[in-house]
Amino acid sequence: MAAKPKPGKKLWSGRFAEPVSELVKRYTASVRFDRRLASHDIRASLAHARMLRAVRILTAADLKAIERGLSRISREIEEGRFRWSLAAEDVHVNIERRLIALVGEAGKRLHTARSRNDQVATDLRLWLREAIDEIGGLLRKVQRGLLDQAEKHAATVMPGFTHLQVAQPVTFGHHLLAYFEMLERDRSRLADCRRRVNCLPLGAAALAGTSFPIDRARVARELGFDAVSENSLDAVSDRDFAIEFCACAALAMIHLSRFSEELILWSNPRFGFVALPDRFCTGSSIMPQKKNPDVPELARGKTGRVAGDLVALLTVMKGQALAYNKDNQEDKEPLFDAADTLRDTLAVFAELIAGIEVNAAAMQAAAKEGFATATDFADYLVRKGLAFRDAHEAVARAVRFAEKSGMGLEDLPLEAMRRFSSQVEKDVYRVLTPEGSVASRSHLGGTAPVQVRAAIKRARKSLRAGPLA
Repeated sequence: MAAKPKPGKKLWSGRFAEPVSELVKRYTASVRFDRRLASHDIRASLAHARMLRAVRILTAADLKAIERGLSRISREIEEGRFRWSLAAEDVHVNIERRLIALVGEAGKRLHTARSRNDQVATDLRLWLREAIDEIGGLLRKVQRGLLDQAEKHAATVMPGFTHLQVAQPVTFGHHLLAYFEMLERDRSRLADCRRRVNCLPLGAAALAGTSFPIDRARVARELGFDAVSENSLDAVSDRDFAIEFCACAALAMIHLSRFSEELILWSNPRFGFVALPDRFCTGSSIMPQKKNPDVPELARGKTGRVAGDLVALLTVMKGQALAYNKDNQEDKEPLFDAADTLRDTLAVFAELIAGIEVNAAAMQAAAKEGFATATDFADYLVRKGLAFRDAHEAVARAVRFAEKSGMGLEDLPLEAMRRFSSQVEKDVYRVLTPEGSVASRSHLGGTAPVQVRAAIKRARKSLRAGPLA
């Protein structure tokens, strides 16, 4: 039975004449946050060990001992019995030390033909690949919630805004589909990102590869990687995949933040368009009547964190010469935070969206404010033969007159309307209703209820067949 390593002794300590100070140990240790890579580290170590056996670097007895030891370590971690040590620096050394304690010499041989540099890069890619798959599923769940609400309200008229001013009538279903499209692009970006994540760095060793006759393709197959990194220097130093994911996460959070802003506005009594479920709101410690939209507000705030995670990673990488540098230890916390925050926000929003109650009457009343059908009036005059710029001028004058008179365009008598254009006839009133306005926009991408329902049908199909489906 091999002797256990001395407590606190570094795996690389033979080079040094004095031990690392306690302050430096605490400053450089990453086990507090990288321990979440444990299952991926064990999985990659098993694939590495089996490859070493296949190329006759390990004996059958060595492999059997390593498999037995890693299986026990996996159980200890799952059951919360594993003793994590700050002195062991990181997840990799913690697991290796425990393995050596359990199986002796065979455990010492596991690290043949690899380095912590390619080891951590592999673990991180395995973890992120799994996170992307989970996030992709949550994106679909949120999208399905949007489609369900859009289907209920394909014909529910509301004001559309530009500059937060009433612009033209749209339907609530059409409005929700805009967020579906944003999240669909997010899914596509994540799928594209995943393809670049899914490249095996193991085998690059510290930076130059290894002199042992390894079979990287075998490891890639066992771990489900689509490709093997072509350059050992790049393999250990690349964090593009983490930066790219954080960029995808930041943009997805920005989309959720924009939706949050609208939910906050719509649930305000001045709008009164929607009511959020009570379980997603809070009250006030002093004002009994308050129902605060805390979840959308917090999602809006957390978006800044994820954008910050992206900037942090970009800054970590910006000045690094090849190959691996200790700076890269700082890649994990922003990456983990971005993934966790996006995942949790999506999970909450999937349930929140399903519980939104729509006040269709308030939406319809608001759609009649602000002269939302003015463009329809102009289009009407164009169809009567006026050039658009002339029609635009005539309607602008009509709006000014109606505003001074305290009326909507649809309330103006025919005689008053004809003061601005002799082309106006009785049929003008059909285009001045919000319902008539939205129904007239019946083309691909338009807000007509028939087009909204067709778009929902196409969207449901894309969810079944699209990226990360």
